[in-house]
Amino acid sequence: MLLKETLRGIVKSQKEEFSSLDFGIEREKLKDIDLKLPFALILSGVRRCGKSTLLLQLMKKAKNFCYFNFEDPRATGFDTMDFQKLNEVFLEEYGKCDFYFFDEIQNVHGWEIFVRAMLDKKKHFVITGSNASLLSRELGTKLTGRHIRHELFPFSFKEFLALKKKEPTINSFHEYLKNGGFPQYLKIGKAEILQELFNDIILRDIAIRHKVRNLKTIKEMALYLLTNAGKEFSYGSLKKIFNLGSTNSAISFVSYFEDSYMLFVVPSFDYSFKKRLVGPKKIYSVDTGMTNANSASFSEDNGRALENAVFLNLRRDSRDIFYFKGRGECDFLVKEGAKISRAIQVCLSLNEDNKEREIGGLVEAMEKFDLKEGLILTESQEDEIKINRKRIKVMQAFKWMMK
Repeated sequence: MLLKETLRGIVKSQKEEFSSLDFGIEREKLKDIDLKLPFALILSGVRRCGKSTLLLQLMKKAKNFCYFNFEDPRATGFDTMDFQKLNEVFLEEYGKCDFYFFDEIQNVHGWEIFVRAMLDKKKHFVITGSNASLLSRELGTKLTGRHIRHELFPFSFKEFLALKKKEPTINSFHEYLKNGGFPQYLKIGKAEILQELFNDIILRDIAIRHKVRNLKTIKEMALYLLTNAGKEFSYGSLKKIFNLGSTNSAISFVSYFEDSYMLFVVPSFDYSFKKRLVGPKKIYSVDTGMTNANSASFSEDNGRALENAVFLNLRRDSRDIFYFKGRGECDFLVKEGAKISRAIQVCLSLNEDNKEREIGGLVEAMEKFDLKEGLILTESQEDEIKINRKRIKVMQAFKWMMK
């Protein structure tokens, strides 16, 4: 519990601070968010990906708003009972408050009770958070049917180019694959920023939040998965590699990585949900720059960096992403509604040694899901291939990302 005067000091200080902050380049997500909807708008995503900046950009579009950052160290000890006092301070410092902008609200237990009560009074909320399942549990109790989630990622290739004031070329794309899209790192360029970010996620978003005692093991597992982004893994193999007590421990640890948005699990497609759960999976990183800064071996594999970047571009628009494994393999299937709508293969270059494998795996997936068109994304090639009345477009990945 905090004193009202303490809250007043924090609110005044934060109000002065955000008025002088850099609003940055306009995020692509900004155009998708309608502040006037009668729902709590949730901005979730990995730590330091730009959620607070997006919040500032949204504040520019709002009238009669108030703002509070719950990650402020001075707000430690804030609890549910303090919301009433905070509301009183808002009215005194901001005047009328129709829009509430709350940063990293998951730090407060029971926050959804206050939000629900104020939504009933026709107020609007934009809320950021860095943990997917924690927010989901709270949203699923008091705010069922009263919220809309928007996921934010590090900069896309388009946003990277806007920040760097560069044109889309092979060279600028190579720079993007190497450095990724975390805004602060792109501005300063020190690898320590991404290394400390990795440590912060492990400690603050995973170990502390989920009460994990074995920090060494969970850090080693995260580094292992980052290093092997784009490769298959199984929970059983993780259990053996890290000498865990049970497979359930491996499942829990990986779910924590997903909750923090640091890593994403992609299952092999099967019509059976149960088989998808127990079958093999691939892992992808939220950012190629963070992976490069924390894993030397990954930076040497441009093919997997390219595949990871393609996954992120797909994931920005869809959660239903799979890979296909039959006689051959196809890197990505995108599901829309009840149907697989796209099949995409990724390779650094298409050549005589790999064309049969790459094209064969894609065609097999296209035939299984009755797709007339497929896509192969490469570093620098463009072509068109027709096989069995099916059309395969070969395209440079960076041009595809600009669409």
